[in-house]
Amino acid sequence: MLSGNILAKLQEIVGPENVSINQTDLLAHSYDATPTFQSLPDAVVKPKNAEEISEILKICNEHKIPVIPRGSGTNLSAGTTPVYGGIVILFTRMNKILEIDLQNLTMTVQPGVYTKTIYEEADKFNLFYPPDPGSMHISQIGGNISENSGGLRGLKYGVTKDYVLGLEVVLPNGDIIHTGGKLAKDVAGYNLTDLFVGSEGTLGIITKAILRLIPKPEKKKTMLALFHHMNDAAKAVSAIIENRIIPVTMEFLDQPTVKVVEDYAKIGLPTNAKAILIIEQDGSPEQVERDIVKISNLCRENGAFELKIAKTDQEAETLLTARRSALTALSRLKPTTILEDATVPRSEIANMVNAINEIAEKYDLTICTFGHAGDGNLHPTCLTDARDEEEMARVEKAFEEIFHKAIELGGTITGEHGVGKMKLPYLHLKVGEEGINVMRQIKKTLDPNLIMNPGKILEFPEIEVLK
Repeated sequence: MLSGNILAKLQEIVGPENVSINQTDLLAHSYDATPTFQSLPDAVVKPKNAEEISEILKICNEHKIPVIPRGSGTNLSAGTTPVYGGIVILFTRMNKILEIDLQNLTMTVQPGVYTKTIYEEADKFNLFYPPDPGSMHISQIGGNISENSGGLRGLKYGVTKDYVLGLEVVLPNGDIIHTGGKLAKDVAGYNLTDLFVGSEGTLGIITKAILRLIPKPEKKKTMLALFHHMNDAAKAVSAIIENRIIPVTMEFLDQPTVKVVEDYAKIGLPTNAKAILIIEQDGSPEQVERDIVKISNLCRENGAFELKIAKTDQEAETLLTARRSALTALSRLKPTTILEDATVPRSEIANMVNAINEIAEKYDLTICTFGHAGDGNLHPTCLTDARDEEEMARVEKAFEEIFHKAIELGGTITGEHGVGKMKLPYLHLKVGEEGINVMRQIKKTLDPNLIMNPGKILEFPEIEVLK
């Protein structure tokens, strides 16, 4: 609980109306989109600029008060749960697009701008902001940057870090730094921009970002490929990439997921297929037509028994909606839906999916799998009930085996969802103890009092002092 003196100082900085200790507000910000993780903060604060955040952090650093930066709370790694209480920082008053620079093809934004808004504003100038996390309609760019969010277009266009040119960051001691800028080339010292991208709010608070925009593709085309066997779908993915074709989107849904999505959305998905690929290509009209023909042929050569090419933009959007609605559809079946994020090399997709199915059977669980086939990023999704302690224990064991299998196949424990609190116990599987130690040194150098989003990514025995 914060003292009256601390609360008074916070109110003085941001205004009394922007500091809340109301139980309803505290409860609303005690959890995020990750099931089974919840902790109450001590206060919710809404600053309007970097200077106010700087003053807040000076106070919190002095008194060792935890600070949790939070966007829309759509993350799936318990990355914004206030594990040790403290202050949740919201960016609802820092939601402006500050500049669109048509000469340098950049957009400068505050952290509270919605990802969808960035995409739409760029589109007005025939420009394109490619990152498209599944939550893009409600997620904020500050959260995207902190989690290094991916999305359906990641195969061709990369992820959030590939479009962040510069940042304004408030450090835990209150210092305000600027990294990068509107430059095509810049090798002046350490790449601090990349250090903060994906740091999950554990090193500082992002208050401004310079984003790279690209010309909008002239045309796009979307298709559906149906397979009787999982291995065939995986072979088709590898064949397409091997033939030097990089689709903008190459998404995968297994049969259980297809059935659930079709029942939910009723868009005419074929439920008889063991696996489907949703493939989209963009670029010049000639290139798109050429690539779609080649992709179709490669899918047929690798066992596709049916191909459907969208004839209109509406049909194309319907196909992509099928993929985007997968989590929503699955969440209707059981009280608790746990979506994970195991990534393997493309060549190991079939082996990974088979392993997931075997693990699900071993622990008597329902696990559906979908994801980004083009970059090997699979989302095994367990349908369960958090109130059933025995089943939840089996769920935990199952996912631990899934993570171990992903590492065994040359993959990672998380491709785009971050580490947060949920995957903290498994990080060593990927980076080793040596990697963990380096990260700890960086963290303690920038945040010696361990106030920034404590309990996420890394564990520190001394952090218990924050309780």
